Order: sequence, then structure tokens, then C-alpha cells
Amino acid sequence: MPDDGHAPHRPPVAAGTHDVIRVRGARVHNLRDVDVDIPKRLMTVFVGRSGSGKSSLAFGTVAAESRRLIDETYSTFIQGFMPTLARPEVDELTGLTAAIIVDQERMGANSRSTVGTVTDAYSLLRLVFSRLSTPHVGASGCFSFNLPDGMCPTCEGTGRVAAVDEDVLVDRSRSLNEGAILAPNFGVGTWYWRSYGESDRLDPDKALADYSEEEWRWFMHAEPVKVRLAGMNATYEGLLPKVRRVFLDKEKESRQKHVREFVERVATFAACPECGGARLNEAARTATVAGVTIPQASAMQIGDLLTWLDRIDDAQVAPLVRSLREMLAALDEVGLGYLSLDREAGTLSGGEAQRVKMVRHLGSALTDCTYVFDEPTAGLHPHDVDRMVTLLQSLRDKGNTVLVVEHKPAVMDAADHVVELGPGAGADGGTLTYAGGPTGLRAAGTTTGRAIGVRHPVRADVRTPTGALEIRDARTHNLKGVSVDVPTGVLVVVTGVAGSGKSSLIYGSLAGREGVLVVDQSPIRGSRRSNPATYTGLLDPIRNAFAKANGVAASLFSANSTGACPTCQGMGVVYTDLAMMAGVETTCPDCRGRRFTDEVLGYRYQGHTIDEVLRLTATQAREVFRTGKPAAILDRFLEVGLPYLTLGQPLTTLSGGERQRIKLVARLRDDAHTYVLDEPTTGMHLAGTANLIDMLHRLVERGRSVVAIEHNLAVMTAADWIIDVGPGAGHQGGEVVFTGTPRAMIEDADTLTAEHLRRWAEPERD
Repeated sequence: MPDDGHAPHRPPVAAGTHDVIRVRGARVHNLRDVDVDIPKRLMTVFVGRSGSGKSSLAFGTVAAESRRLIDETYSTFIQGFMPTLARPEVDELTGLTAAIIVDQERMGANSRSTVGTVTDAYSLLRLVFSRLSTPHVGASGCFSFNLPDGMCPTCEGTGRVAAVDEDVLVDRSRSLNEGAILAPNFGVGTWYWRSYGESDRLDPDKALADYSEEEWRWFMHAEPVKVRLAGMNATYEGLLPKVRRVFLDKEKESRQKHVREFVERVATFAACPECGGARLNEAARTATVAGVTIPQASAMQIGDLLTWLDRIDDAQVAPLVRSLREMLAALDEVGLGYLSLDREAGTLSGGEAQRVKMVRHLGSALTDCTYVFDEPTAGLHPHDVDRMVTLLQSLRDKGNTVLVVEHKPAVMDAADHVVELGPGAGADGGTLTYAGGPTGLRAAGTTTGRAIGVRHPVRADVRTPTGALEIRDARTHNLKGVSVDVPTGVLVVVTGVAGSGKSSLIYGSLAGREGVLVVDQSPIRGSRRSNPATYTGLLDPIRNAFAKANGVAASLFSANSTGACPTCQGMGVVYTDLAMMAGVETTCPDCRGRRFTDEVLGYRYQGHTIDEVLRLTATQAREVFRTGKPAAILDRFLEVGLPYLTLGQPLTTLSGGERQRIKLVARLRDDAHTYVLDEPTTGMHLAGTANLIDMLHRLVERGRSVVAIEHNLAVMTAADWIIDVGPGAGHQGGEVVFTGTPRAMIEDADTLTAEHLRRWAEPERD
């Protein structure tokens, strides 16, 4: 049967303009006048190399214009509090519906946000307890740790209290005038310092060690009280409660770097002695339903919580229990059955966060929306990918348009429609290379079409280990006293289903050891000025090269220093605040977006200005910088599959996979004998996997040990040794179920990973 461009169980795409999202002349980022029709109420998968333009089309064009049009329906006053969204560069864009973006951005690190609160599962659980608890406590708010009615009065619902080391907070040998207070922003003469240095009850020239008991109590522990300070009414409070309020009570991510470092030195956080970390007051945390308290229910793994719900048979809560069961079952379906409702949202990985967001939308009453997903299978074992596909299709079957940016062949095969951008990345991408059904993609001869059918051979000539890193009786999280040897001098892949304990095994046991370097998926920190050149350390040798060639100071070539344009302070743009109206960001009129002064832009290296160098791709820059440290760093850009990345591109514009590989470029410069990598193929196109595997082997050949936590079957076949953790997730995991070579796994192992590796390495013949 010829491929008609759609899955067999779905109706064909109608040709009418009302049944497609019509895109004409899209030029967002690297898109080159792309014309494409995207079928509505079907699942379309966007494929192509990283940087090919697929995200620019799905997110930057379709989703962005939908969001902008919705925002314009609000009043000017409301828009003044919303981010400014510019119209995408596109000639025509019609047939849009309301877009809901479900991306891989990690959830905020607010300690009050948990899996239960962000999915509303905890709200349903609170309602159940408010109606059935013994003894009866009250309304559902009485079980909320975010409301005064339910929160523990000691920790105010956070579950933790901070113990402050007073000897880190102050230097007792000094007086106030000598800078005895060591906390940030409390320097001599500052406003915070004046409360103490100008207090009529303290001698600013007296060493703290000589304070009387009453003076120390007033200085360190006094409750807030009204005082006169410099002729004005002010509030005085002891240094300890002041520091708690100013620094410790703020959410971690809102603290500046120097404040975070101070907090790490001065405070240790422990479970609240009153509630034991349960967050709730005594009445709420002790009331039971079916023999279980709400903290105990929240701490259960989702699978165990579902079993407990089966014991509740009461007509007055039947609809609540049914809704809660559906939500929990959906979490289990996307491979998150190992989570608990009290898990802090900020601790979830990018892939876990996206799946939690997805479940939240599954229960929505909205229909005919456009859902846009960014690699929803990231971090999933092959065993879980099929279940994710089923959920994507269920969203589609509710009458929604589902757009998915993906690299997994299983997701492409399940699509109704596939759109490929390419043929390459960056300046070599941005064109439509295929649009049609998944079967047609395999025969299209495009970059993705060719890569889908590639099967890497199972490594036969495995290396002999030079030694081993011993792990003994590991019990982090769900690990059950695991003991295993991680071979050195070889490429080791640690695998297992999501939540099986593989990260707990490696991070909990290897991270922190001398000579072990961990490159994880934690977010890249940096300002809007941060770019690949600054983050990887490439800019420093480039600035030095410019300085040497022109006989001037290297600081001139930093957009943060003396050479920066004074009008925009090296940003390249000027922001105009229009009060109640949305602010406007415009290209700097003086430097015209080039960020440097005219004097600096007059200096050249190999015929290029510093601005022109920052606009080069890694490949182009390698032609300019042929030797030395710049060449070595640029070679790593090429090795990890980022030849198209421009050196001055803001880090905030990079995809999750690009950020991971940029981090790899930066960290590979460190001196270490063992590299631990957390899913280095995340966000990588099928065609780029071979290059990454070659890079991993080169590291081993240079005398390094490489341990990769991975789900990618191609990486497994290339490994010298595999450690499989399982057999399941959460309580069902936490054991090493196989260690050995890839060939031994295929031939002898009876695990979920072995099953998929066997099928992938030895595909069935027609």
C-alpha cells in the first residue's frame, strides 16, 4: 500500500484551509522562507539535526504567534505586566488555535511546590481527607502546608529549619566598627550595619567577645522592636532573625551567587523538629483515612498510593477518588510511578518535569488546542517510550493538534505527519526537506530518513579494564545495598528504566571522588551576556590574541569591560520602559548591535573584528584560529556535534541538548581521570550519535575512563561494559541486574534493557 502521509487508523488530512495551520515565508532564526501546511487535530513530529530549525518552526513561529495573539486580547494595563512578544518573521500564518507549550524547562525551585501541588493531585487528596479523616479536622485548607490553617507553625510549612553557625556569621574578636558582622550587605557603614553600629545599647568599638549576656542577647536574638535611628523611626531586630529573614527565608534560586555561597557556609538545613518534615500542624498530620495520614500518603510511591486508594469505598468521595486515580495512573503511564506527591518540583529533571506538565494537561477540559512538546521522551528508557507515545495520541484523540519536536524513531513512526528541516544545522539548515507520512520519510533519502535505518554493530573487540572503581553497599535513595565494580580505562554505560537508581548509584558513589568529573544536566547559570565563547573559556584566548595582534589591553575586547559600548553597556540592545505599556527592546543606535566602541571595532585579527568573530560558527572560527588553546576548544565544539553554533549566541537561546553539550565542551578541559556523563545524547539527532560515540572512544584512548548514564541503544552497543540497574523503578528497582559486555547482555541477560537491545541490534527480517 502506498504511503498516503498518515497513520492507518487516522483519517487523511483534509485540504481545506480550515484543517491546516498554514505557514508561508517563515524566517525565524535560520528558517529560509519556509512554506508548510501542518494538519490540525493530528500528531505532527518535527525532525532534523540540532539547530536545523525545527524548534524555530514549532516553537518560535507557530506557538509564539499563537501566544502573542492571545496576549493582545488583554487590556494595555494587563499587557504591561506581561513579557513583550514580537511578531515572528513570517509572511502568512493562519489556522492557529490556542497554543500550550510543554517544554523541558525545570520547574521552579520553590520548596513549597511539589509533584502533588503542581499536578493538583494533592488538592484532591486534601479534599478526601477533609471529608473522611478521623478525627475530623476541617476544610481542605486545614491540610494545606501553604495556608496558615494547615502549616506547621515552627517551619511555616517548609518542613525544614535552618541552624545557623554563629561563628561563621560574626567574628567575635572584632568590634562592629572593625567589621565583626561577616554577612553580605552588612559591611561597616551600610544601612543594615547601622541598626547595630548606631544602636544606643551597643558599643561599636567593643569586641563582641566582651559583650555582656544582655548585650549579646540584644545584638543576636532580640525580637523586632521600634527604635529611633538617625532621627527616623526604624525597626530593630537581632542579627540572627534578621539574617534568617533577609537570606535564609528566600528561595534558593532567587539568591545571588555570593549570597548562596554565604548561606552554604553559615547554615545547615534539617527536618523541622516539630513536624519531622511533614510540613503540617499536629491536627493535620495525625488525622487518618483508611489507617493512613496525609503525610504518609504523600510520601508513598504513586503505585502504592493507587493501592491505598482501592481501600477507600465511600460514595461521598467517589468522584474525587476516581479523578485522583486517573491522574496517578497517567503519571505511572509516563514512567513516573516511582515519584511521590511530596517530591519537591525543583528536584525533577527536565524530562521528568515535562512529563509531569503533560499529565496536568491530560485531565484538562480544553479541546481543539495546539500542544507543542519539546522532546517528551528525553530521559526515558526504550521501555517507556511507547507509553509516552500513547499519551501523546490520547491528547490528539481529544481533538487537539499535537506538535512534537523529537529525535526518537519510535515517535516518528507513531506520527500522523512528519516535517523535517535541514539538511544541516545553523546556516546549513532552515529549509523544508520533507513533509509527509513516517513511511515516506524512511524512503525520502533525507538526513533523518537515512539515519533511521542505521544499526551500529555490537562492539566485539572490547577493551581490557585497567582497574576498577569500587562501590560497596550503596543505599542512596532506592538502592538496596548495591555493591559493584565500575571498570576503569574503558567506556562503561550505566542503564536502566527511569527511576531504577542508576543516577543514585553513580552520583551517590562516584561524585566527589578525587579525579572524577561529573557533567550532569543541571541548568547552566549565567546572565543574558553569557554565550558559548564565555562559558567554555574560549573568549579569554581570543581576547588575548586580539590584544597581542594590536598591541592593546585584552580588556578592551570584553563586552563587560572598558571596550563596551557606553550606550548599551555591551548588551547590543537598549530597553525602553513604557510604564503601563509593554517595554520595547531595540538595537543600540550607537553600536548598531555590535556591543563594542568604534575604537575596539577598528582592531582586527586575521581580518576580523571582535564582533565578527563572535558571529562566526565554531566551524568558521576554527579556520581563523588554527593553533593553540582556541583551536583546542573549538575542536571540542566539533567533536560534540556543535559545529553550527555561533560563538556569541546567548546561552538562553540554546536547546536542552545544546546546553548539555556546551557544558561537556567546558568541562572536558578539566584534569580528571574519570568522566561521568549524564545522558550525553540528550537532544542529539540520530546522525550525530556516531560522532559522539567516536568522541567518547577518543577520551578512553587518551587514557581516561568514561562512565555514561544512557538509554541510547547505539551507545550501549558501542560500550566495553554495561551495568544495568533495575529491574523496575522506585521500590521495584535499586539492584544491579546485569554487568558485562554488550554481546553478553544480548545473549544471556533477561532484563528490560536486554530485551530492547536484542531487538535493536538484531532486527527481525521480513
